[in-house]
Parts: sequence; C-alpha cells; structure tokens
Amino acid sequence: MDTREMASSSDEEDTSVSTPPADGMSKPSERKDSVWSIGEGAPEETEKHDDSQRSTLFIEKPQSGSVSVGGNITFIAKVEAKDLLRKPNVKWFKGKWMDLASKAGKHLQLKESFERHTKIHTFEMHIIQAKENFAGNYRCEVSYKDKFDSCSFDLEVTESSQVVPSIDIRSAFKRSGDGQDDAGELDFSGLLKRREIKPQEEEPEVDVWELLKNANPSEYEKIAFQYGITDLRGMLKRLKRMRREVKKSAAFSKGLDPAYQVDKGGKVRFMVELADPTVELKWYKNGQEIRPSAKYIFEHKGNQRILFINNCTMTDDARYHVTAGDEKCSTELFVRDPPILVTKGLEDTNTYVGERVELSCEVSEDDANVKWFKNGVELTNEPKSRYRIKVEGKKHTLIIEEAAKNDNATYSVMTTGGHSEAKLSVDLRPLKISLALEDQTVRLGQEIHLKCEISENVEGKWYKNGQLVEASDRVKLYHKGRIHRFVIASAAVDDEGEYMFVPDAYNINIPCKVHVVDPPKLHLDGLGEGNTVTVVAGSKLRLEIPITGEPTPKVMWSKGDKWLTDSGRIRAETYPDSSCLVIDTAEREDSGPFRITLKNEAGEDTALINIKVVDVPDPPQAPNVTEVGEDWCTMTWEPPANDGGSPILGYFIERKKKQSSRWMRLNFELCKETTFEPKKMIEGVAYEVRVFAVNAIGISKPSMPSKSFIPLAVTSPPTLLAVDGVTDTSVTMKWRPPDHIGAAGLDGYVIEYCFEGSKCSRFKAETNQSENLKGFVQSSFDGFSQGISTDLSEELVEPPFNVEADEWIVANPELTDKTKFTITGLPTGSKILVRVKAVNAAGESEPRYHPQPILVKEVIEPPKIRLPRHLKQTYTRRVGETVNLVIPFQGRPRAKVSWQKNGSPIDKNQINIRNTENDTIIFIRKAERSHSGEYNMKVQVENLEDKATIDIQIVDRPGPPEVVIIEDVWGENVNLSWKPPKDDGNAAITGYTIQKADKKSMEWFTVMEHYHRTSATINELVIGNEYYFRIFAENICGLSEDATMTKESALIAKDGKVYKYPVYDDFDFSERPLFTQPLVNTFAVAGYNATLNCSVRGNPKPKITWLKNKVIIMNDPRYRMFSNQGVCTLEIRKPSPYDGGTYTCRAVNELGEAEVDCKLEVKVIYRGVINPGEPFFLAGNNQLHSGLSFFRLLMDGVPPHIIDSYMREVQADKNEGK
Repeated sequence: MDTREMASSSDEEDTSVSTPPADGMSKPSERKDSVWSIGEGAPEETEKHDDSQRSTLFIEKPQSGSVSVGGNITFIAKVEAKDLLRKPNVKWFKGKWMDLASKAGKHLQLKESFERHTKIHTFEMHIIQAKENFAGNYRCEVSYKDKFDSCSFDLEVTESSQVVPSIDIRSAFKRSGDGQDDAGELDFSGLLKRREIKPQEEEPEVDVWELLKNANPSEYEKIAFQYGITDLRGMLKRLKRMRREVKKSAAFSKGLDPAYQVDKGGKVRFMVELADPTVELKWYKNGQEIRPSAKYIFEHKGNQRILFINNCTMTDDARYHVTAGDEKCSTELFVRDPPILVTKGLEDTNTYVGERVELSCEVSEDDANVKWFKNGVELTNEPKSRYRIKVEGKKHTLIIEEAAKNDNATYSVMTTGGHSEAKLSVDLRPLKISLALEDQTVRLGQEIHLKCEISENVEGKWYKNGQLVEASDRVKLYHKGRIHRFVIASAAVDDEGEYMFVPDAYNINIPCKVHVVDPPKLHLDGLGEGNTVTVVAGSKLRLEIPITGEPTPKVMWSKGDKWLTDSGRIRAETYPDSSCLVIDTAEREDSGPFRITLKNEAGEDTALINIKVVDVPDPPQAPNVTEVGEDWCTMTWEPPANDGGSPILGYFIERKKKQSSRWMRLNFELCKETTFEPKKMIEGVAYEVRVFAVNAIGISKPSMPSKSFIPLAVTSPPTLLAVDGVTDTSVTMKWRPPDHIGAAGLDGYVIEYCFEGSKCSRFKAETNQSENLKGFVQSSFDGFSQGISTDLSEELVEPPFNVEADEWIVANPELTDKTKFTITGLPTGSKILVRVKAVNAAGESEPRYHPQPILVKEVIEPPKIRLPRHLKQTYTRRVGETVNLVIPFQGRPRAKVSWQKNGSPIDKNQINIRNTENDTIIFIRKAERSHSGEYNMKVQVENLEDKATIDIQIVDRPGPPEVVIIEDVWGENVNLSWKPPKDDGNAAITGYTIQKADKKSMEWFTVMEHYHRTSATINELVIGNEYYFRIFAENICGLSEDATMTKESALIAKDGKVYKYPVYDDFDFSERPLFTQPLVNTFAVAGYNATLNCSVRGNPKPKITWLKNKVIIMNDPRYRMFSNQGVCTLEIRKPSPYDGGTYTCRAVNELGEAEVDCKLEVKVIYRGVINPGEPFFLAGNNQLHSGLSFFRLLMDGVPPHIIDSYMREVQADKNEGK
C-alpha cells in the first residue's frame, strides 16, 4: 500500500471514531488533495474554535446510535469537575447551526446532573418518539474559560416494521419508476396523509455540490437553505477531503466518480470497471464493510461491479470506498432533504393600533426551517424584537403583541420549496375625550396639576403657548393607560400661559389656561443682624432691596413721618424686581430707621432698615519697646481714644531703620492684641516702630514712632553633645556648632567637667528623665554601668542636677575652635559630668550638658547576631544559581567571626566568606548540591559569644521513576504502576506526568499531569491500537530530563458486547412558582441607586410583577426591572425618602402564584461627609452625631466607600490641627 492509500485509510479511521486527538493537534493534512476546490479559507471559517485551544474535558463522549421511527434514544456526555471551579457550559447542536436548547419539548429533552462523590457532571440528550427527519449528524460542545472540547456523533432512524391495521395496505402499494433504474421498488406514499397535489412544472436537476464547488464562501449558507442542506459544515469538510486528482489504477479501468448526489428516499448506483474480473471486490461505508441486503444490492456485468443503495436516508450520507486487492477507490455520497412546501399560505389582515396580530401559515414538515420577511427584510426571533415567531409542528405563526402604525407592510414567509405573502393594515381607533383640561389659578410655589382622559391608550405631547414642553426635573409628565397628567411641583411666574395636550397620530387638542399669582414680599436676606446697614461718612449709599409679587407691587419709603421722593440727596428708586434707597454723601445725621412698604392686590409687606454712618478711628499713642533680643523685641501700646463708631478690629505694625525713611509692614494679618514681637532684625542696627488702628471702615493715621533701640545677643548653645570615646584615663567629647551664632560671631568653646559625688552633681529627683532621653544603650561590665547617647534629637540645656560654679573644672584653659576635645588625666573608674559653652563678643552662651555621668573605663558591647527573617527558615536555591547572604551583627571591641558547615570548617576554595566590623558575607558563585547543609556562625568578643544556624538547600531536577509496569488491560483502559525515582533532586517529588504513544506512529501525547500517586488508570484508548507509556518525575525544579518507558506494549482488543440503551419515560417538568431566594429588608442612601433581588423557579416560566405598597409598578422611569435565568431584580434610580416602603415581587403561571416582600428604608445624609469635621444628621435620627465610628455609620446605611472617604478627611483635619 502506497503513502496516499495509507493516508486515506487513516482518514477512514478518523471518520469512524468520534474522539478528537488528546493533544488538541489538528488532523493529518492529506485531505488538502481533494478533487473539488471549495474556495480559499472556507473550511477554516466553518470552525468556530481553533484546535490549538482544545483540551480533553470529556471523560465520556456520546456515541453514534440507531433508533426506529417512534422509538426513544439517549446520548450521554460526562465531564470531570475536579479541576473546574464551576459548572462547564455544554451545548447540543444538529448540523452546523441548529442549537437544540431552543428545540426542547415533546420530542427532545436535555438533562444534567452532578455526582458530588465522584465530582462528575453528566449531560443527557433524550430523543423521544423519533422521526425520520431526526437522522443526521449531531455535535456536543463543552467549554470552560479558555478550555474547549467537542464531539460529533450520528443518529440513524430506521423505518418501523409496524403497520397501522386500519389502513388498506394493498391499495397503498404500487410500483414506481417503470423502466427506470429503481423499477420494482414499493412506494409507500399512499400511507401518508392525503394532500391535494398541484401540478408543478418539472425543473432541471440541480447539482448542489457543483454549486458549492464554484460558489463564493459567503454564499454557502444561502445555497444550504435553498436546497435543504442541514449539515453544511460536515459536507464542506468532506468536499475538501476528496482528492483533486485521480491517478490511473492497475486494478480499476474505470473508478468511482468523486461524489454522488441523491434525494432522500431515492436510489443511487455506484459502478466500477475492473481490469481483472477475477479480483475479489469489497464495498465499505465509513470504513465498515457492506453486506448484501434488501437495501444494498450487488450486480456483476462482465468487468463491471455495481452497488445499488435503495431508499436512501440521511444515515446513508457518508464516505464509500471499494477495494480490489491492494488498491482502493473512494467517493462521497450526499443525501439531500426534499423541499419544504407551504401548504397553507398567509392571509391579508386588518387591525387597530395596540391590538395583537397573528399571521399563520402551514408547511409540509414538522419543525421545518422557515424564514419571515417584512417588506423583503428578514425578521429574527430575538428577545428584544417586537416580533415573536411561534412554531407548533407544521404551523408557523408571526406574533405582534401591540400593533403600531409602522407595522403596515407586506409580510412574507419562505421555505426551501415555497413562498407566501400577505398585507397587514393597522389603523387608529376613533378618539373621544372623557375628561378635558380645566383652567386653573394657583399661587406662586404651589403645584400645577393638569389632568385629562381620552378613550385610547396612546402617547401625546404637551404645549405651552404653542411651544412643545419636554419632561425635566421640574416638569413631570405622566401617562398611565388613558390618563395623561402634567405636574409642576412649584409654580413660577413664567409658568403662566395657555396649555394644550395633543394625542399622537390624532388631529385633536385639549386646551386650558393657567394663571399664577404671588403676594408681595421683601427679601432682606443680604442685610446684617437687625436689618442694619453701615455706611462710611462722606461716601454714597445705594441700598438695593429685592422684591417679588404678581402683579408688580407699589413701593413706598419713609423716615419718621417724612415720605421719600424720587429726587434729592436722599431718594428712592423703584424697578420691576427691586427698590433702591440712595444717599449721596452720607452724614452722621442720616443714621436711623427707614421704613419700606409693598402693596398689590394680593396683600402687602413692610420692614424697617437701620442706617448707621461710621468713620475710621483715631491713631494710637506712640508704642513702648519693653524687651530686646538678638533679632527681636517686644512692644506694647494703648488703644486709640476714638474708634470712629465701629469697634477696633486690630492693628498693623511697621518698622524702619533709624537712618532710613522707608517703613516696612510687619504683619499682613491684623494683630488683635496690644502687644507685638517684631523679628528678623539685624543685630547692632538702630530701629523704630509705629502702629495703625483698623476698624470695619478703614485704617487710621500712624502713631508717633517709638524710641530707637538696638538688638544684640549671645549665640545659642552648642548642639549634639555626645561621647566619642572612653579609655581608662580619658574621655573624648564631640558636638556640633550652635544653631544660631549671630552678628557677634563665634570665638570658640569652653569644656568643663566635674566628678560625680561633688557638690555640683547632686541630682534632682526627676521622675520623667528616662522618658525624655531616647536611644540609650545600656552596658554592664564588672558591676559598672554607663549610658552612651546614640540619638540626640532631644538634648539638655537645663542641667538635670544642682550646679555650683566653683565645682566645675575647665578642661581647656584656652578657647578651642574645634568641635571635638579629649579630657585627659582622669582617674580610672571615676564618673564625670561634662558641659560645653560657646563664646563670642556678647559673652558665653547657655551651656549644653551631657545627660548622664560618664564612666572613665573602656566599654565592652556583647556580641549579637541579627539574622534576617528569610534566613530563619530553610534557604532554597537551584543548582547553578548564585548564593549571596549578608548577616549583620554587633559587638565591641571588634568581634571575631567563624563559620562551620555540618560541624566542619568551611572549604574556602568553594565558598567565599568576607567579614567586616558590622556584618559577614557568604558567597557561592555557582551553587551545587554538595553546598547543601547546616551552616553555623559564631561571633565572639573576649569571653562573650553569639551563635546562629542557617539551613541551605540546593535543589535540582529529579531522576526518572525506576520502573513502569503495565498491571492490567481491560476494555479501553490500562492500569500502570511505577516506583519513585532514586534521585529526588534534593527536594520532595510533587507529581508525575504520564504520556502515551501509538505503536505505529510513536508520537507521544500527555494524558496526565501533576499526578501524585504511583499507580494510574489510563482511559478512553482506541480499540485496536497498541500503546506504549512513559512517565516523568516532577519536583519544584520541574520535570526529570528523562522518562521511564514500559518495556511491553498494551493492546486494546475489541469485544463483542452490545450495549442495550435504557428506555426513559417522559418527565413532567411542570411546577408552580416557588421563590428559592426571598427579598431582604434593605437600607438605601438617597441619591445612590438601590437594587432588590430574589430568585424564582417554575414551569411554564412565571410572569414577574413588582408592587410598591400593594400597588403595581408600571411605566415608571425611576424603576428598572430585570429577569435573567430566574433571578429577578428591581433597580430604583437615585431613591428619595418617598421611595421607602414595602416592595413585593409576584410570580404567576398557569399552575399558581407566589409572592415575597421586603421593606426598603431610604436614609439622607446632610452634612459631615461633604464637609468633614462638621456635625451631620442621618435620616430617622434626631440626635447630633460627631466623631461616629465606622461601624455606627455602616449600621446607619451609609455606603462603605463614603464612610472611608469621610474618616480619611476627618483624620487629616485632626493632623492639621495638631
């Protein structure tokens, strides 16, 4: 057998087995040499999932089967859920497109179950009372996230041998096709339902496969529908698989055609011509040998060998080949469904707007593929479409629930063998006005409510003075049934006018008039307390008072008994929306009350306004300078005698150099006190200061200058005084220069000390001294103790003990300009106190004291290893990686460091170790497994030591398992066992990877990964194949480099058992509504969307209705209702307290009804969240809250993200206040 025949044989094996390749690889590429060219890219377009994305999810796949007409059959698929977090998605298809989930009913039921112990999902497809048109190719697809698997299988429906006894069979039998190839066959058409046969013109036979061969790929679906092809995807695959060239054969002088086509129920004839008539000939269908029967008839005519297939069904649609010796000739047989006829056409229909419309037709077959069109545009049965298509056997109905004017059109229906159309006319009903609009007169701010009722439930538009009015936050338009309402919650002056409602599609309008009136009112919100207005003397006052009223009120002003006119120095000016009091050049005599009065036909309003004329204050007296520093001074002054009629708000201060004439402002914010401290002056320079008084009117003239003064001061104390070193006879101190030196400069430092126990060292009993000193390291040696400050963030200027000047000893007779000094000649074991002073021309600064007595003796610091946290556990690295560990430690004087590995000294040729005063480093450039072990570190200072242990583990990939044995072979299963590897790579074995290979190809495919046991069972092996197996070991470094293979192979032998499929009765899925998850009482926050959720089940699918306070919610834009897979949701958009109440969800079907309800409370947040730190109220509470906890706010219904933002802002305000 040559290579091409082997490839063809492999194709046949692939066709007969429905299990896809385990590794997800695509099938062999020998199908590319098919005879017919389908068009570039067409077969790839039919695949919806790339093979590279497939993975083996099925543990049991549905198998092809056969059933008699009227019988039942079940297909089962199983998926293991061990590695799946949720249930996978499973779909059943017939052919390429037909999703069987939408066809579930009397003849088709889909079931699924889950076994918790075995963790296996079982999916079943039950076909009940099978019909002939149920035959064909089916497909089951399973997907989970990025994983996908599919399996194809065939269903063969055979004719039943039972005959209805009440029909005269003899009259039904007749011979057909006299003189034809199929002459002598029995025609059972007389047993079918009698139909009126209309004479039709014979059309020429159309070769569909030639059309597909020459057509563009975009036209494949159109051709498939027109000629009744149900499995277009499978046919395109088979067309591509056919050979493009037919080579000469030694055994066949004439071979089979590339493809044959026959109608369902027809007869086909295969003929080959042999070169040697003595050669034995065999016929095969999908790799299975064909035996002679009433269906398959063999004939020999000389060198010709003929195969007749009678009464072709969809199961005969397959690949056939004939063998003569070692040679083979193949072909494809395509069986075409008969065309679907329209037996009862559509009828013209007239209806009214809003009525339900049904357009029905009948076709020749049950559940046939029918397309609906509106004016030539195809209609689809989508959930959101206005059009719903209903199929009941042969009857197909197009349903429009509520007809509209735009539904006027020509509707048509088309099948593969027929067409019908009809016209739909939708008219309006006559309109009557049940309740007309009424004229209204309303006060400003009250509600405008217009209501009308018409005889039809149609939309409409509202107009005001001929202009269209749209709904807004202020204007609410309501439509419920036949009632239309226009509502404005708060009437305004502009709302007055003529209103009109016009129903849509009707030439009629309903008018009314609205008149808005308003009593006069004065708006004095902008005035101060007691309606007092202050004006500066000599300036002009123009006081504008807003007024409202409809119609416009009359305004009158008066002072005492005198009425003001519209002219003169004091006059009144009136405007449509305000009135002004004008005073030119205000005088103190103008102070006093003014009365304003408003009057119109709706009422009157009056008010008193107090006018107060004020001036700037007098200047203060000259200030006095009471204290002077290096760059500052303290000054005081007396308030002015006259404040100008307005309280003094504060003072401005200015200074200047005595020799200069330029004054400089010292404060830009008012000084409330009569004391001030000017700063940032130059030492040695004479200055003068002066003061301004300020009230609400302005700034007074300046006071007289103060007497001149000169700032001068010594430096600040030295900083950061600390011990630098101690010996048996000396102490070395160090410090930093003063923070501030000043204009006098710095001449040097004086270091002084005294012995503990003298008069100067009588310590005060300060209980909090230990709290003020930070960072002390306490050491003890031979009964002596001493503290050395390592953190000088807080230093002592005031001594912590009583001091007498004659007890301090000067360590340096001459000033030193260095910041480090050694005090020598001290007795060993004594304790001294030390202080440092800075000296300049102004004198000595305040001394800086060392906080503790200093022991004159060298300090020993015990050793301490500070092992990093990640080294306290086993430190793991792979072979070849670098190991670089840094371990810090402490100890004085210089500590000695030593290392050991597993109790022995470390080989420095393999491991590098470097030590410093504060740490030690262990470095391995390229780690090996021999470097694993326990490393001991020891730090020693004289007789003191500290130890630490580090466990280092160097790991590598493991070796292969020792031996793999085939324990047992049964059915399609093989049981394997093996021993763990001798070399585990210095790490625990985490699992095994098992692979299989067919003995013919020896291509390895993975069947199990990360498997933990040392025995396994391999399933779903192909019967008739012989397999080898190999196993890899795995640890944290990965798989072993080599694998251990079985010495023997496992042969999967065929068995002769026939599985008898069980028969299942119809299951009644009917159920009255039942809520599986009730509603829960909920708190909502005003302005934030709220949702209510519950779940319900029932069959037929229940109708869901939502109610608020027992009133049905309908056509309200503030509510949105959803129902998906039994989960019911009510969304309330930006609720207000008005939306609180009891909400009910009601589910109703023909078996009964059920209800669940809950309470919704809406809370309002006023202040506190928007302005952090301020008190706020929560709805339902009268208590003022401040400083509330997160839990309290959460219990009051505030959303967590708002609480978190509020708490952060409150904390930030507290930090700024500190």
